[in-house]
Amino acid sequence: MIDKATYQALGLTDDEYEAIVELLGRHPNELEVAMYSVMWSEHCSYKSSKVHLRRLPTTAPWVLVGPGEGAGVIDIGDDLAIAVRIESHNHPSAIEPYQGAATGVGGIIRDIFSMGARPIALMDPLRFGSLDDARTRYLVEGVVAGISGYGNSVGVPTVGGELVFDDCYRENPLVNVFCLGILPKSRLVFARAEGVGNLAVLLGSATGRDGIGGASVLASAGFDDSSATKRPSVQVGDPFEEKRLIEACLELLDEGLALGVQDLGAAGLSCAAAETAAATGAGMDVDFTQVPQREPNMNPIEIMTSESQERMLAIVTPENLDRVLALCARWEVRANVVGHVTDTGRFRIFSGSFTGNDPADMSRCVADIPCASLGQGPVYERPQARPLDHAEVLLADPAPELLAMFPDGTDLSGELLRLLSTPTIGDSSWVWRQYDHQLFLNTVVGPGGDATVLRLPDTERGLALSVDGKARFCRLDPNTGARLGVLEAARNVACSGAEPRALVNCLNFGNPEHPEVMWQFSQAVDGMSEACSALGIPVIGGNVSFYNESRGADIDPTPVVGVIGVIDSLAAPPPGMAFSPGEHVVTLGTTLGEFGGSEWAYVVHGIDGGSPPVADLDAARYLHGLIRDLVSRRVVSAVHDVSDGGYGVALAEMAIAGGVGASLIPEDDQSHAAWCFSESASRIVVTVPPEKLSEVLTAAADAKVAARDCGTTGGTRLIVNGVFDVAVSDLATTWRSAVPLALGVNE
Repeated sequence: MIDKATYQALGLTDDEYEAIVELLGRHPNELEVAMYSVMWSEHCSYKSSKVHLRRLPTTAPWVLVGPGEGAGVIDIGDDLAIAVRIESHNHPSAIEPYQGAATGVGGIIRDIFSMGARPIALMDPLRFGSLDDARTRYLVEGVVAGISGYGNSVGVPTVGGELVFDDCYRENPLVNVFCLGILPKSRLVFARAEGVGNLAVLLGSATGRDGIGGASVLASAGFDDSSATKRPSVQVGDPFEEKRLIEACLELLDEGLALGVQDLGAAGLSCAAAETAAATGAGMDVDFTQVPQREPNMNPIEIMTSESQERMLAIVTPENLDRVLALCARWEVRANVVGHVTDTGRFRIFSGSFTGNDPADMSRCVADIPCASLGQGPVYERPQARPLDHAEVLLADPAPELLAMFPDGTDLSGELLRLLSTPTIGDSSWVWRQYDHQLFLNTVVGPGGDATVLRLPDTERGLALSVDGKARFCRLDPNTGARLGVLEAARNVACSGAEPRALVNCLNFGNPEHPEVMWQFSQAVDGMSEACSALGIPVIGGNVSFYNESRGADIDPTPVVGVIGVIDSLAAPPPGMAFSPGEHVVTLGTTLGEFGGSEWAYVVHGIDGGSPPVADLDAARYLHGLIRDLVSRRVVSAVHDVSDGGYGVALAEMAIAGGVGASLIPEDDQSHAAWCFSESASRIVVTVPPEKLSEVLTAAADAKVAARDCGTTGGTRLIVNGVFDVAVSDLATTWRSAVPLALGVNE
């Protein structure tokens, strides 16, 4: 009988242990408890989030695979499909930044090719604490090195992402990774073990002790002073092994040699073997002694729960085994039969050779549990409570204080430069220059734009990708903040002329045992659901990362979304954001004096509180349709989404990109400070040749979108009459040096 201290140390509660006893009709042994502990962990079972995630819209005619598989898959025409996934590797990266980030990349790549897709693009939404902290600087450099070291070596380009700094992430950084792959629809495969007698073949690296407890010890608990002792739970990656594994698995599928494929990620072989069998109602017998081991004297618990990287489980027929082994040998990929499919509905682990249902084999059986039970963990409806100070926080509008400090007529040049010098707004190229974003030569628009644009091989079509999250807005109002995150990602995709087709989410939250966190989570899911429904974007997959806390302090609620859009005609790159001389600058959308959670209020002036900007879903839909039309018809010369820092920052970024200034007039119906630095949603700046100005203004009126001609581009200074006047060279120097100066590195 397992003692209470043992199962609690593995993350199981008393009630959960009693549920296992009732399910088995006996007390489990140590191996069985270990497998249940990882499979019933928060990370694997989603036990606190399932009841909420069901409210997300997940269907559309083009959705081939929705949530629940290794990756979501959508039909994009031309007999092609794309597979998309986003995951978190937050806790491992906080403990061991290089390997934590590197294995996050490796794991999500395997999720993609386990569906039969070739991974062609990575994105990395990253969040860290303030760079005035030495440990944060260490984490940033380690995480970026891990992403570049793995992605560059495995041969999948990192084509975009986010870089955000906020003190709530000081001890708990967020390292989210997005991956996209492409496949012919005929190659789509699922993680299914079917056909009694078919073989379970373990492909890839030998199994070590790295990663044991990754799902239950790291990803399902908060951090405290003992966190350094969790370092062995961080996996160790080998990108060159992964590259061979990609090619071997895709060839297996092309040759029709694998009936099902499953990545060995969280919970290792226990998860892969049990889930593939449970998916078809079958059973699985596994001989743990047949698992290749890279460390001596590993016990069955270590072997069955190790999360060692670069491993896949393939289901093959006995008659195809020799061909499978030969193909793997050609790619120098280790392949070992470790089990077979049964009709028992049970997951049985053996020590030594076995022949299936022969009763004599049961003397060597070290675990025997219902297959489906590992994936049928508890489902909790945890208590929710709105934070006690929430109403007070929303009423603490920073606008009166800011507008009193900066009345009309105040020179805001210094304020603009202060915003450009903040690391979140500043140039992030120090990070993405370390990534190879041109592998496969499909990248049309890479890091630094509103959205990444990829060419679809052998077609004249393209894909647009954007990852976004608005955590500070979510802290003030999680429903509105989640809506705003969806709207921004969809707006970025629309700026490339793409029609959004799917969304994946990575929901990073604090401790679900805190009622305030569950209230934030539920509200954010509802906000995301409302925005996706209004825009017609299905949620095809995602990830929940709870227990993002340190010393009892939860991070700000941080739902990160990735939106994927399709460009029907990509004969030429879409407009960039660069100013060219002699064009009209037109603002699209409506500005209000909305400073709650803004960069100007919170980061520059340290004023917290207030309501986030209004998330008007109808206004967003009208704006997105308008900008898609203008871009696809090549009516506009430059396009840039307005987000962090407001119009002032958007205009500065456009001037920096083109090395060209502008002379503009602010709107009459807003204070100058509000027009410059408010972060009202659903706004875009475009530049238009003089002969197209009337056409753009008419199109905006027809689309019910406010539009205003603000002035013209040209010269070497960015001038907004009566507001600011700054040399473009000074804007560029300040913006480009923000991150390197904060990190203390040379550009």
